[in-house]
Amino acid sequence: MTVSLPARYDHVGSFLRPEYLLEARLQQAKGIISSDKLREIEDQAIADIIDFQTEVGLKSITDGEFRRTYFHIDFLEQLGGVATDIPVSVLNPDGTTEPSPPAIRVVDKIRHTKNIQLADFNFLKSQVGPTLTPKVTIPSPTMLHFRGGRGGISKTAYPTLEPDFYDDVARAYADELQSLADAGCTYVQMDDTNLAYLCDEKMREAARLRGDDPNELPHRYAAFINKVVALKPKNMLLAMHLCRGNFKSYHFAEGNYEPVAEALLSEMDIDAYFLEYDDDRSGDFKPLRFLPKGKTVVLGLVTTKIGTMEKKDDLKRRIDEAAKYAPIEQLALSPQCGFSSTIHGNNIAVENQRAKLRLVIETANEVWS
Repeated sequence: MTVSLPARYDHVGSFLRPEYLLEARLQQAKGIISSDKLREIEDQAIADIIDFQTEVGLKSITDGEFRRTYFHIDFLEQLGGVATDIPVSVLNPDGTTEPSPPAIRVVDKIRHTKNIQLADFNFLKSQVGPTLTPKVTIPSPTMLHFRGGRGGISKTAYPTLEPDFYDDVARAYADELQSLADAGCTYVQMDDTNLAYLCDEKMREAARLRGDDPNELPHRYAAFINKVVALKPKNMLLAMHLCRGNFKSYHFAEGNYEPVAEALLSEMDIDAYFLEYDDDRSGDFKPLRFLPKGKTVVLGLVTTKIGTMEKKDDLKRRIDEAAKYAPIEQLALSPQCGFSSTIHGNNIAVENQRAKLRLVIETANEVWS
């Protein structure tokens, strides 16, 4: 059963971290403050960002991902059977260097050994007003395969990937979703870079070099996600956000959605899709023709990477263009990504963050009034 979004406007989930939270994390890493003290400071920062979202007028509310360093690793490394490597220094596009995200490896059978997001959700729920919907964001299960391919998954634990690897991951995710549903969670968003990366020829070639077929992978991933969907709690809205990279305002992939559109929109049993469409790197709206009835595409037309403000009339024109390929009643509006997919944050000011969200809400209210 398809579940509807809380409103015709939404957001992807992450927000710029306040300086006092960044400082507290540094102090905890150096042993100056305890983990309990850090969580107390996180609680305050999350209460503040909830107030921010409520005041702006959002209907779905997240914790801003304020307890995370990276959008994916902090969750995935808490699954049984997953390990992370010590990060190495990498060169950024701006010429600076810093540690890269730790590499993820599957070293044993994947299993759900603890409730990863439950305590965080319970705090979020306790702070959100009764007319609003608390939303949990987690990384897509495909992240456990795409980054390392077959080489990143233990052949001792999984001599073959079909069906055991995919079934184990699906059960682990289902257990996590059930723990959230039991606590009252009705809205979960999975963040996926991999299907968006498979729109980029450079990334497709990298997949070929490690032994994967980039034309087959989208269909395999759709079947993979459907294993999770088949086990998810009833009445839980399950959405997916496709991201081409969102590190300090840089992206890492580009390309039209055409190579993945049929598998993504027609084959995958997700309720809603957050698709990036803030500039030319995402291509045109023709892939939306694969959207079947009962699903929603949230058009990410407002960029979170730079502070330049979009014009409302331009957004309305682009919504009209998208509606040539998918019914307008199956469309919604959001920013293209979060404002801070990692702790580092994008190069955008807090006041622009607020202004862009208000622009999304005002435009959506006028279009779908």
